[in-house]
Amino acid sequence: MSEEAGTTMHTDHRTAPRIVSVKPVPVATTGRDPGLSVKVTAPATGDHLPVIVFSHGNAWSMDGYEPLVDRWAAAGFVVVQPTHLDSRRHGIGFDDPRFGTIWRVRIADLHAVVDRLDDIMAQARAAEVHASVDHDRIAAVGHSWGGQTVGTLLGARVLDADGRPGEDFTHPAVRAGALLAATGTGDTLTPFAVEHLPFMRPDYSTMTTPALVVAGDQDRSAMSTRGPDWFTDAYHLSPAPKSLLTVVDGEHTLGGVAGEKVAETTDEDPARVAFIADAVSAYLLDALGLDGVAWKALGDRVATSDGAYRLADR
Repeated sequence: MSEEAGTTMHTDHRTAPRIVSVKPVPVATTGRDPGLSVKVTAPATGDHLPVIVFSHGNAWSMDGYEPLVDRWAAAGFVVVQPTHLDSRRHGIGFDDPRFGTIWRVRIADLHAVVDRLDDIMAQARAAEVHASVDHDRIAAVGHSWGGQTVGTLLGARVLDADGRPGEDFTHPAVRAGALLAATGTGDTLTPFAVEHLPFMRPDYSTMTTPALVVAGDQDRSAMSTRGPDWFTDAYHLSPAPKSLLTVVDGEHTLGGVAGEKVAETTDEDPARVAFIADAVSAYLLDALGLDGVAWKALGDRVATSDGAYRLADR
């Protein structure tokens, strides 16, 4: 596949190895309209590399979050990004009959990616990605709505209107995760959220998979009457082991994780984004049993950050 056909070379002379992105890669699903496609970003070469399946926030797509994804690939991960049905490119609004089940389709998207990873990588290798993956070292990461979506693969459930937990969407192949600005519990939803986003009622008491929760201490959601602590529920209400990285002065986009100069970014800070990317990769390398030194070093960086970040573990 040529660059014009969807392969992008990324070269940063300050880091190694060279990374490559390939898109679109179709993924077989049942009854999804339109079909599912993903973007694969990875070191150009490498054997038995760990995998990050990434779930984007509302309205985004496989083309967002490059500041995070490129940094993770440079750290040795193969990153797979699906485009969910809520992507603005699909134009599915609240009045579309498909909207009410998009939260379920999002979860199915991530399951399809994990289950069809061999086929995805075979297509990527036909282009410029010559790396192989380690099926025993798969992690899932998500931002905002993507954080709640990923939480279900780690064991969280969605409560119905009567507070009863729904079905278990845990994926046994996902060994660790990271939730960035993820939805809190649903007892303080605004009337708008109750009407249009009733699935925003996660129950984290069953989320047993190890995870890093990242929250900005200035993140105030229009979906909840609570303040920034709403975004720490995934840490406080789930079983250990969990870690919490608090970003001081961070808002919902955490410095601009979706991309540089993105319109909805209210706290533009590329250095903050790089730090969060490094924190996620260090945590996952440790949780997947590959490198504990990076996570310890991250803790040292937090300790010397002059209060810009706080880190807690349990």
